[in-house]
Amino acid sequence: MESSRKSRPDTGLPAAPHKAAVPIHAGIADPALLRSIRQCLQRQPSVRHAVALSGGADSAMLALHAVSAARSLGIELSCFHIHHGLLNEADAWAAHAAQLASQLGLPFHMLHVVVPRDSGKGIEGAARQARYEGLAQLARSHGVGAILLAHHQDDQAETVLLRLLRGTGPEGMAAMAGHVVRDGVTYLRPWLDVPRQHILDVSARYAAACGWEPVQDPTNQDADYTRAAVRTLLVPVLEQRWPAWRTVLGRHARQAAETGEILAEVAEQDWQALAPAEDGLSFSLPAWRSLSSARQSLALRHWLQRLGVKLPTEARLQAWLGQLRRVTHDNQMLLEHEHIEIRCVRSRVLLQPRQAVSYDERRRMRVQLRGGGEGQVPDADRHAPDQENASATENAPGSC
Repeated sequence: MESSRKSRPDTGLPAAPHKAAVPIHAGIADPALLRSIRQCLQRQPSVRHAVALSGGADSAMLALHAVSAARSLGIELSCFHIHHGLLNEADAWAAHAAQLASQLGLPFHMLHVVVPRDSGKGIEGAARQARYEGLAQLARSHGVGAILLAHHQDDQAETVLLRLLRGTGPEGMAAMAGHVVRDGVTYLRPWLDVPRQHILDVSARYAAACGWEPVQDPTNQDADYTRAAVRTLLVPVLEQRWPAWRTVLGRHARQAAETGEILAEVAEQDWQALAPAEDGLSFSLPAWRSLSSARQSLALRHWLQRLGVKLPTEARLQAWLGQLRRVTHDNQMLLEHEHIEIRCVRSRVLLQPRQAVSYDERRRMRVQLRGGGEGQVPDADRHAPDQENASATENAPGSC
């Protein structure tokens, strides 16, 4: 992404000391929060870790507990801060986060990123992508293999709700994973089962003991942002009528994750039965047609994901399935999507880079496929440009 390439590392602040200037006060660190982090760190004890530190209560308490767990395990830990520059308070937040890192005796690294406003993802989606690309850049620069993220039970429940409202499929309903690899970096979320109020209570104790208070991001309460709209408009109603909604949705996410694992196993088994080419770019159409309709869809999605192709919209995917089920040896088929195209050649479905095909040739193939006359255009081509079926933004734009 262009914004990440234009980013520049620059703390603009004094280097933090490597030993704690202010000790972690007895009674502040919460045993349950500490235990969850320790379990995460023990899985990769030889890897350098970092905490994504925005300066808010959640990430601040993550850093507070992570430094204690890391030191007991002999793990090197640092703090990463992403400076989006979207709000006037951004510079002050960076300085405040650096102050906490100094109190905890942790190295502090900041990266300025540029968030494009015309990416088609919305400001939340664009900020989220810039944030992850910035974190990956910092990880590469400082030899960090795993980054701790402070997402908690409330974040997870809101993500499930948002994905449900956006029509995400079964796999997407698994929401945020506790352990995921992205761009070569491992992301760990140890607190997905922890209510935010619990974290806030610990944060208040730390503020009383040390005088450091978390920053308050105004976008978290601004209903113009999607997640904030859920938090300010829907959550109060859910709290009143279904007080256990976070726990219920968290359980649903775990069940969806298990279902997703099963579906992935089935999809891989079906894929191997489709006589795939060695490079994975083609498979047998007759073998694919022998699958049930549901498994045809699953196998097609699996194929695209294996090749790193962004999935099309549900409407377009259904149109593709219909065309693959109808196409005959005498027909030519052309399915176009972003930078790739899918054709049927000698009873095999083939994916290749998009070719320079004339308008008349494209139109002839599409009309022939539909079996119609002049002027007919497949439904799959009557749509606006694809919109990313993105996951819910995990943090407000101003957060790390």
